[in-house]
Amino acid sequence: MPEIFAVLTAVILLSSCAERSDDGGNFYAGKTISYIVSTDPGGGYDTYARMIGSYLQKYIGADNVIIRNLPGAGHMVGANTLWRSRPDGLTIGTFNAGLVYGQLLGKDGVQFDLRKFEWVGKAAGEPRSIVVSNECSIQSMAELMAATEPVKFGTAGLGSASYSDTMLLADALNLKLITVPGFEGTEGEMSMMRGEICAILGSTSSHQAFVDSGYGHFIVSIGGSIDGVPNAMDLAESERARSLILIIDALAQLGRITAAPPGTPVDRVNALRAAYRQSLEDPALLDEAHRMARPIEPAIGDDVSQLVKAALDQTPETIEMIKKAIDGPNQ
Repeated sequence: MPEIFAVLTAVILLSSCAERSDDGGNFYAGKTISYIVSTDPGGGYDTYARMIGSYLQKYIGADNVIIRNLPGAGHMVGANTLWRSRPDGLTIGTFNAGLVYGQLLGKDGVQFDLRKFEWVGKAAGEPRSIVVSNECSIQSMAELMAATEPVKFGTAGLGSASYSDTMLLADALNLKLITVPGFEGTEGEMSMMRGEICAILGSTSSHQAFVDSGYGHFIVSIGGSIDGVPNAMDLAESERARSLILIIDALAQLGRITAAPPGTPVDRVNALRAAYRQSLEDPALLDEAHRMARPIEPAIGDDVSQLVKAALDQTPETIEMIKKAIDGPNQ
């Protein structure tokens, strides 16, 4: 009987090893994964990456997951770096889905093709909203739409999602504003507190703490609902306006995405996807996310790939409409 037990144990262990080998899991033992974050520390993308990183390490069996912040050019520096990284499964990255705009419009500096990244997954969609400082002269969406003088909006770099979304919404609702680019992570909130800018269009969850702390409040939502706050779609008065708002919403639903470089071996991609899924299903992570008011609405692998491809599958007429809005007269 002891001999039979020993044989069965050996078979089980070998079977387990074979399973890990098939999905690339055993590759990560003793390895370090670099997780590129395309913003400064402290913002929403950084928060998600740091939260997920420790659980990813646990489930994939790596020795460490190191967060590497590479801000710049509206998430483009991080995305370009990931694109050029060795496709060995040891580098992954997260960046704003608004880079779809840059690829659609053929913007300078875009070195990547979003269709060709190996998509690991997304942690959540990210409904958008406008948050205004409580010290701003504009305190409601009605006041913003009636403004006769330009209102200062902070954005990330030119070509970033926050810049592009702001320009699209300005076109859709005929808003009079001036964009002040260059704010990454929480820099925009600090600038609002200093009175340098009035408002930001961005992720609702990223600005929730700012609002809860009494520094500002939401005046409009896109792709989500906030009690007592109008939805941008309800303010649209033309088909063009509705189309532009739908584009903002579609990219917001992509949300907090994570990818590996193109050409990463399939077994390692599968291992990353499995560990990412397990991480986002871990009760401890879900509790942590809840405490930080960070939504978790995961999608994995091919589901994300299909969302990215759908976002890029736009007619020439739609692309021209986006271009005119982003390069519009508000500048």
